[in-house]
Amino acid sequence: DMWPGAGYMTEILGPYLTHGKGHYLAALFEANNLADRATIDLTDRYRAHFGSDKKLYGAIDYTEFGPESPSLAPAGSVVGVLFLLVIQDWMARGIAEKAFADAYAALKPGGILGVEQHRADIGHVNQDPAATNGYIQEPFVKQLASEAGFTFVASSEMNANPKDDKDHPFGVWTLPPQRLTAPRGQPPNPEFDGSLYESIGESDRMTLKFRKPQQ
Repeated sequence: DMWPGAGYMTEILGPYLTHGKGHYLAALFEANNLADRATIDLTDRYRAHFGSDKKLYGAIDYTEFGPESPSLAPAGSVVGVLFLLVIQDWMARGIAEKAFADAYAALKPGGILGVEQHRADIGHVNQDPAATNGYIQEPFVKQLASEAGFTFVASSEMNANPKDDKDHPFGVWTLPPQRLTAPRGQPPNPEFDGSLYESIGESDRMTLKFRKPQQ
């Protein structure tokens, strides 16, 4: 799970794998490239929380991902990699291609890459290379995966939201669960009325499955 944030998916997969036959590997922010205090605090809280109950979560393994990080894991050693609402942050940092390449290298032949991502509409506007508003066009994600060597397997509309018009003052982060009331990095604005964005709900999202070809 690359850049698992606060650990929503860790809460699900940690116990599942602990009581099964697998193990969970969290690729946290690269220690040498922690951008700000908020990132450092998020990483510290993640380690503290999931280290507090090893009976429930198991002994979670850690690795790092960032601009200068080495391999995520020994080549061909993992069965699945998750990119969950993080590609926009990698695009902003210019490391999206590295993320796909590193995931491909870590996966076993036949291994799966799962992607959930805020989905931009496809129109006459080209994809913003920095994904400034947090949304990414689905063909662009598929292109990144294909260039890394992945084969597209399937998509699902399970995380689609037709009410999301993708036009929000603080990008996708205006919507739940972030609920920004001011630009990212600025103090909250108590005068901001977020009722419209509550009515929209969470973002419209693509859900994609890719496979590393058998060799």
